[in-house]
Amino acid sequence: MKVGVVGGGIAGALLALRLRREHGAEVEVFTLGPSTPDASGVSGGLVRGYERDPAASRLAALGLAELRDSPELLEWTGYRETGSVYLLPPDAGPPDLTAVRELLPGSAEVVDAAEAARRYGFAGGDGATAVVERHAGFLSPAGLRERALDWLARNGATVRESRVERVGADTVTAGGTGRRYDAVVVAAGAWTGRLAPGEWRTKQIQFGVYRVELPGLAVFVDDVTGLFGRPWAQGEFLLGLGCDRWDVDPERVEVDTAHAEDVTAAVLRRFGVRPEPVRAVASCDGYGPPGGLRLRVEGGVRTFAGGSGGSVKTVLAASRVAARQLAA
Repeated sequence: MKVGVVGGGIAGALLALRLRREHGAEVEVFTLGPSTPDASGVSGGLVRGYERDPAASRLAALGLAELRDSPELLEWTGYRETGSVYLLPPDAGPPDLTAVRELLPGSAEVVDAAEAARRYGFAGGDGATAVVERHAGFLSPAGLRERALDWLARNGATVRESRVERVGADTVTAGGTGRRYDAVVVAAGAWTGRLAPGEWRTKQIQFGVYRVELPGLAVFVDDVTGLFGRPWAQGEFLLGLGCDRWDVDPERVEVDTAHAEDVTAAVLRRFGVRPEPVRAVASCDGYGPPGGLRLRVEGGVRTFAGGSGGSVKTVLAASRVAARQLAA
């Protein structure tokens, strides 16, 4: 089986790795190269088992379990297990921890708003409950992508740094040259909509590094304000918010200063302290219905995209599922 994978971000690189290593496929990967900013390079890298959507939670827990059991992946990702806190809004209802408890036993507990405030300094009184996980933390999506591409290049696959002009169900045209495959998959993130049919849109992703002290807190997601963060360096935190800038040109992304101001306001609201900005970075990702990183087929063209920030939480498990579907 010969497969062309268009896109060398974390999704494309891991799909190609699964196909080559687990199914013996002949694989060619087309990438824009490290000089082109993408979602895999601009991601906080937060990983945990719990997600509010049970299907996404199962993928996230499966991926985290594989990561923790693999010395190779631990090295490739630079994973740091710090634990995580996920603050839910008051109307969220009881969290479904089925997948986390099955795949990461002993990792998760649920605490009420008062206990979350006491442990982690959350202010505002508008949270209902928090999911606290021991087996969670953060990793380097860019590092994982680069190590996967390096493994592919050393183990019989072809990695081409070339801009793709057209894609068909079994053809890829790059640099004016057409190549034929048994299957082609577009895993190009924000560039997917330029190459594949469907209702694809781009959305900006952005975070900043701030000088701020948040004692007792490591990886966290606040589903009330939309704030998320993780430690960056001594006395510094990576902090971000979900961004509402849609249909951004992936090659003309600029830092949204208003968004950075919203982060400051959210930190003030939640922790009562004002963070000092150090720097901000931005990119964008591709989104398509239904949400989530999965293999899709439309107009005969296969895609493996539709995530957020490189879909780092689910990409390990989702790439295995997609590779099995292709091999079948």
